Amino acid sequence: MTPPPTRRTRASVSPSRWLRVGIPALLVLIWLIGGSIGGPYFGKVDEVSSNDQSSFLPQSADATQVSERLPEFLGDESIPAVVVVTGDGALSETQIADIQSLAETIGGVEGVQDGVSPPIVSDDGEAAQIFVPIDASGEVRDSVEAVRTAVQAALPDGLQAWVTGPAGFTADLVKGFLGIDGLLLGVALGAVFVILVIVYRSPLLPILVLLTSVFALCVALLTVWWLAKAGIFVLNGQVQGILFILVIGAATDYALLYVARFREAIGEGERRWDATTRAWRGAFEPIIASGGTVIAGLLCLLLSDLATNRALGPIASIGIVFAVLSALTFLPALLALFGRAAFWPFTPKRAVAGIPDDLTQPVTGIWPRQARFVARHARPVWIVCTVVLLAAAAGVLQLKADGVPTSDLVLGASEARDGQVALAEHFPGGSGSPAYVIVPEDRVAQAVTVLDGNDGVESVAAASGDSPTGQAVVTVENGAPVFAAVGPPGTAAPAPTVAAGDVLLVATLTDAADSVPAEDTVRELRTSMDDALGTGTVLVGGVTATDIDSNATSIRDRTLIIPIVLLVILLILMLLLRAVLAPVLLVLSVILSFGASLGVSALVFDFAFGFPGADPAVPLYGFVFLVALGVDYNIFLMSRVREESLVHGTRSGLLRGLVATGGVITSAGLVLAATFAALGVIPILFLAQLAFIVAFGVLLDTFIVRSLLVPAAAYDIGRAIWWPSKLWRQGPETVDAPTVSRPPRTRRELRARRDG
Repeated sequence: MTPPPTRRTRASVSPSRWLRVGIPALLVLIWLIGGSIGGPYFGKVDEVSSNDQSSFLPQSADATQVSERLPEFLGDESIPAVVVVTGDGALSETQIADIQSLAETIGGVEGVQDGVSPPIVSDDGEAAQIFVPIDASGEVRDSVEAVRTAVQAALPDGLQAWVTGPAGFTADLVKGFLGIDGLLLGVALGAVFVILVIVYRSPLLPILVLLTSVFALCVALLTVWWLAKAGIFVLNGQVQGILFILVIGAATDYALLYVARFREAIGEGERRWDATTRAWRGAFEPIIASGGTVIAGLLCLLLSDLATNRALGPIASIGIVFAVLSALTFLPALLALFGRAAFWPFTPKRAVAGIPDDLTQPVTGIWPRQARFVARHARPVWIVCTVVLLAAAAGVLQLKADGVPTSDLVLGASEARDGQVALAEHFPGGSGSPAYVIVPEDRVAQAVTVLDGNDGVESVAAASGDSPTGQAVVTVENGAPVFAAVGPPGTAAPAPTVAAGDVLLVATLTDAADSVPAEDTVRELRTSMDDALGTGTVLVGGVTATDIDSNATSIRDRTLIIPIVLLVILLILMLLLRAVLAPVLLVLSVILSFGASLGVSALVFDFAFGFPGADPAVPLYGFVFLVALGVDYNIFLMSRVREESLVHGTRSGLLRGLVATGGVITSAGLVLAATFAALGVIPILFLAQLAFIVAFGVLLDTFIVRSLLVPAAAYDIGRAIWWPSKLWRQGPETVDAPTVSRPPRTRRELRARRDG
């Protein structure tokens, strides 16, 4: 006879009260310590971040090689700024003298290196420009702002000035990212809090969910900061902003999935500890699968040749890891401590409404009605959804994702952009942002001949430490290069700076450095140099070349990475669902959703916002986030459907899964869309476009793809959706299909139904 259970036996089944309180308390304490250490690092990201575009290019790119060698010819590492000064008309001698004094004042500003040029007056006599070398090893933005302050303070009446050039644009770009730490997080967290309060009608639960997201972000940022400090990857404002939003959105989504399971258990009368363990078991697999899917998609970015893309992969993956850990440890610990009080003042009720086998019977609630609608009209629903999404995807043909001018990267006011416009009115468009050509010393004459023969090149000089301006005009006479000083008459002819047997030629372009004609000029120069001097003999770099190489690399990355991401996600879904057909359906649905999102976004960018185009990386980032995150919701749905199908059959299980997950997935979609939309508050074109694409795509996926398209298609296919798993072979198909005949509409039909 089996003896009655002893106290020890019962304790082995259910932990003691001390453990039920002690384990959650310990987990909360660990996260509090991690968050308190990581929190202060929000104000220290600038110490390990860089916004120099050339540092993100592959080492094999010509622009990268030129950028690395520039200090050999120009001295200390610097980035040029251009001060443009104009008057009401032709500049007088007094005004030119004042501008000369201004140049001397600028030379004394902290962060400005030696070599500030004297004023160079335009041919029309109405403007002057001053070349200012900014120390690239320091804070470029602070140095440029100091120059701008000094210029405005010393500028005489009747003159107007702007600080532009590469340093000016870098300063404006960095300024645009300044709102990431405060404004972006404030807007994102505020939007999430409002949505959660509306959904749960509880003041405490939204705070617990947000704590889950915030502490995940703090610990992730702490980890990322030290890895960037060690030089393991490159961190910039763009990656930083995406990290913040991704962690907040993903951690909140995972938290909502756990909350739904916990609320369901509490609503059925479970005690706190029992509800916690039951919720954890139910949420563990879909959260791990969802996080793993996103991480796998992000790590595919390691195949990119752009350092910024390669950095985003592991950085964002680290964020997702801590989002998953926080949702599976920190939040369960908090809810285990608070229990029902977390949902005050509304007591949780049974979360899953019943789905009768006969769907002609009355049902209540939004999602039971949705399930009945899908069951009655499955085939028309998925066909109409597919046609609508395909029509929206046709807008992709309007997408211009081949790069945008540097001057358009910053939305809103930009002194550098205004200065560039003023500069182009009086000087060659490429002034201040030249093309740099590194050529062997014995081939200078041939290279100069090629440069002079191109209509897109205004003038050619050579870097020279012997010249007061650091440059020497170079021409070709009798097949040999001739160098002349840039400066007052009588200045001795300088010699070019030679480094490792090479000379640096500085070619001022006719068109603005970030314009399409300038890019065409640089491409022609590269081709002409290879033809005249031999392939690989000459390197052409500079701002324009950097843009060209960046765009070409982004397009190559996009073409390579997108198919790989799809394949990886498909394999993960096959492992999770133990089937082939269902994962293929889910991947096709997110591809269709992404195409529709990108198509609508293209039309909005062109006709509503008037954007000049998009960076080639925008579709790539949008694809990675939308596909990986879109599959998340399908994982939440189909994992629950599979669970219900094991008990009730495929079609009944699908309807039950739709009802069970409808509320939580819709809430998660709204939260994720709101967090990504928050990126729009940062006045950077790339982030604004990414914000719209992902936010719109998530809403489309939440309300159309996951709510209608996928359930309807799966319901229409039936049990075969699980091929070749055991669910496909389990029982006759008729068992899986609830009755969906229409209710009686006439008295005769009613009597027939009653009698028979």
